[in-house]
Formats: sequence, C-alpha cells, structure tokens
Amino acid sequence: MKLVVVSAGLSVPSSTRLLGDRLAAAVGRAAEVDVQVVELRELAVEIAQNFTNGFPGRALAAAQEAVAGADGLIVVTPVFSASYSGLFKSFFDVLEPEALAGKPVLIAATGGSARHSLVLEHALRPLFAYLKAVVVPTGVYAASEDWGAEGLDGRIERAAGELAALMAGLSVGRVPRAVRADSFSAVVPFEEQLAALRPTG
Repeated sequence: MKLVVVSAGLSVPSSTRLLGDRLAAAVGRAAEVDVQVVELRELAVEIAQNFTNGFPGRALAAAQEAVAGADGLIVVTPVFSASYSGLFKSFFDVLEPEALAGKPVLIAATGGSARHSLVLEHALRPLFAYLKAVVVPTGVYAASEDWGAEGLDGRIERAAGELAALMAGLSVGRVPRAVRADSFSAVVPFEEQLAALRPTG
C-alpha cells in the first residue's frame, strides 16, 4: 500500500516533518506500506504559480499525482494564527476536486503551545471532511513540551493503527459503500468502518 506524508513544515530541521516521519514509521509497524513524503516548502513557488496561470509545474504535478494515487495520507501542518498554514491550505486548494474523496487521512499538527491543540478539530477535520476524505478519529497534536513525553507516543501509535486498519480495508474493498469515493455522502463513524473490516463467521 502507498502512504503519502504531506508536510507543511518550513524550517530545516522541522518538527512538523519529524512528526510526519514518526507517524509514518508507526503506520509501517502496523501494515506494509511504501512511504513517500511531500515537502510543501519545496513546492511553494509552483503552488503560487498554479494559482496565477492554472497549470502545475513538474514537481507540483508529481506531488498531486502522488496524493491522488495514495492509499492513505498523513497530513501535518504547523499552527499559524490558530489554524493551518496558508501553504498547507494552498496545496489542497490546487488538487483536483475529488482527489481525496473516500481516502483515509490522518490529521496532525505542531505548535509552540498546547493551547492550540483544538486546531485539529476546528480547522483540519472540517477541511478534510469537506474534501470527502475519511478522517481517522485520533488526530495528533505535538506542542513543544510534548516531544519525548509518553503521551505523544501513545497518540501516535493509536492514530497510526487506525489509519493502517482503514487503508487495509479499503485496499481489499471491504468497506461500507457509504465511504467509497463514488458514493460518499457523509463521514461514517470509525467504529462502523472497523466493524465492516472484521471477518464474519
């Protein structure tokens, strides 16, 4: 299965990229995946040009193709002004409208303070629900003080397990019709998705 990590970190090294890498490694422990990382800072100019001329550059087109062809996504943004970054949002604005429909997505964010942890629920989750993705229940937020803390590792493992389970179910087609791209109408509770994946008899 193909797992794509979309990282909107701007610095090098980046805590946003680090969180994405840790999440991808955790998914890899739960399922066999090929991981590709899309660094949005490297695409900033092409994203801006896409808005003005309507055509993606070569690197942006490759990133769009990777995201559209992924079996699952991990998306990670730094918190800017209590929301996702403009670069992060701009990338998803230049995707094809149905590119994420029915696709499993794990949302994550980094910030300097735990006070911004609700960015997952008030900004990222509504965005990906609007894009018709299937967002796993556990989002992962990492504040500065979380690095090295036991609680972060637990959230990473739980979220990664949820994503791996959903990716595996989708890859063999054992998912309720309501969560498929051609018939997506609402976010199906994750408990129902897992129930559909469990073998019967």
